[in-house]
Amino acid sequence: MSQTSNQQIPNDAPFSSEQVASLNSVFGNITSEQATYLKGFLAGIGAGGSSVPAGDAVPLTVFFGSESGNAEGLANKAKASAEAAGFAASVVDLADVKVADLARVENALVLISTWGEGDPPSRVEDFYDSFMGEGAPKLEKTRFSVLGLGDTSYEHFNQMGVDFDARFEALGATRFFDLVKCDLDFEDPYNRWVSGALATLADLTGATQGGAATSAGDAAAPAEAKVDYNKKNPFMAPLLKKYNLNGDGSAKETVHAEICLNGSGLSYEPGDALGVIPRNAPDLIEEFLQATGIEGRENVAYGDELAIPFVSVLRDSLDLRTVSKTLLTKYAKMCLNQELLEKVEDREWVKDYAWGRDWVDVVKDYPSHGMRAGDFIRLLRPLSPRLYSIASSVKAHPDEVHLTVGAVRYEAHGREKKGVCSTFIADLWEQGGTAGIYFHHNKNFKLPQDPSTPVIMVGPGTGIAPFRAFIEEIAANDADTKSWLFFGDQHEATDYLYKEELEGYVKEGRLTKVDLAFSRDQENKIYVQDRMRENAEEIWKWLDEGAYFYVCGDASRMAKDVHQALLDIISEQGKMDDKAALAYLKGMQKERRYARDVY
Repeated sequence: MSQTSNQQIPNDAPFSSEQVASLNSVFGNITSEQATYLKGFLAGIGAGGSSVPAGDAVPLTVFFGSESGNAEGLANKAKASAEAAGFAASVVDLADVKVADLARVENALVLISTWGEGDPPSRVEDFYDSFMGEGAPKLEKTRFSVLGLGDTSYEHFNQMGVDFDARFEALGATRFFDLVKCDLDFEDPYNRWVSGALATLADLTGATQGGAATSAGDAAAPAEAKVDYNKKNPFMAPLLKKYNLNGDGSAKETVHAEICLNGSGLSYEPGDALGVIPRNAPDLIEEFLQATGIEGRENVAYGDELAIPFVSVLRDSLDLRTVSKTLLTKYAKMCLNQELLEKVEDREWVKDYAWGRDWVDVVKDYPSHGMRAGDFIRLLRPLSPRLYSIASSVKAHPDEVHLTVGAVRYEAHGREKKGVCSTFIADLWEQGGTAGIYFHHNKNFKLPQDPSTPVIMVGPGTGIAPFRAFIEEIAANDADTKSWLFFGDQHEATDYLYKEELEGYVKEGRLTKVDLAFSRDQENKIYVQDRMRENAEEIWKWLDEGAYFYVCGDASRMAKDVHQALLDIISEQGKMDDKAALAYLKGMQKERRYARDVY
């Protein structure tokens, strides 16, 4: 690899060029982001010649492991709250430290996400393996508290939070505040955790210089801050226009939606996601009311509302789709159904039963026996926003944000089913109408800072979305960036999304190369990973020049197949054995040169 870290370090880097060279000799080449994290870590533990900030402030290191940016964002908020409470706080990415260094940490807050079926975030895999291994140090001098981020719809809910909490204790560390496990709606549990943890640690250490612990939002907010739009306070954005990107005869429906940001003060970067607040479809609500026998017009108490029609709560606030072991168990107890209670003990049965079913199916299969509206309010999960990869550059479309959304429609268990948010956008959000939105910033999926760095993008189907944004950004900046897109779908005639735009960028030289894989245009199916293998030698040359490699799209099959193809290319073209190729790819992950936005 020809890229050097000194070329990457900007003028405002936290170390001088001499210090960077010295660090490189110890740690290997480091990027400017890694240098920033390293400096914060050293400051947090008082090592390497860096000292804790002036005064007798108690050091506190806020560690995070993040896949999509939630844990990182909360870690930065926790740092602000900790500083307001009198601590000398630093934020450190677990991907950028060695397990042995933990022994020098006095006080630690740990925010860790669970990815997929109980796995660590991809950039934290090496740290996790070392942390759980026999070589991990004893941590008798360390105090800790863990916040886990997860999703109860997955079987191994918050597995990483559980694992980290137990491992710190097993290594002799002292838990000063109990593990808190967050579901998708993590703001309130996070606020309770950070306030409680900091107050407890302040009592233990005497860290009282800054006064009482506050919420991060309060600690960091200026006197006259602009409106903070988020999923609890979304910006009501008008839809400018939408249209189907697929041609007549396609089996798919892919909606291109253009949304107005005028007057919001909001902005974003390519690689970020847009949160959309959906509403349940009227036909689903009617089916649910019929199945339960509940009168939707009756008033209920919900949130801050003391008397609101139940049908309004169903439309705006309750998740009628997600069926999980936790919810089925709770439902069985509420409706006194012993048969269902026994069945949910079998995880495989739950997995098979939950596929393709919603709460209309559940209530029909196992009647609710007089459960009232308030019972379902206590049972069902809140209706969560959906995050979509942004498909535009704000430089190319001022005051706008674009989405590329595949409308999900299918039949299961004798009923027509629809994706909640995808069909909300396709069917219910009309031109000129408004819906709640907010931005989710993802630092792990960004174009390289140096525009001369090549980029390889693999995005079949709606996975094209962030790469349309990347290409627009490159064009808007008039950047001399080598860029290579692998795109695929079913049929070229009907499913070549953004064909005219992409061909125009190639003609203008804004997009260097496009390789296409339309799986059903020939007898033998061809996918993007097949096109990668056909171009193995050139892909390796780009990687050897320091290219960034991005993947967006289906996590269950495509991303795994592309990952394996990339590993094979590194091994074969780089003349490496399997172990060395895997180490090379993990190195790319840590440097953020291999980034995935998969779902």
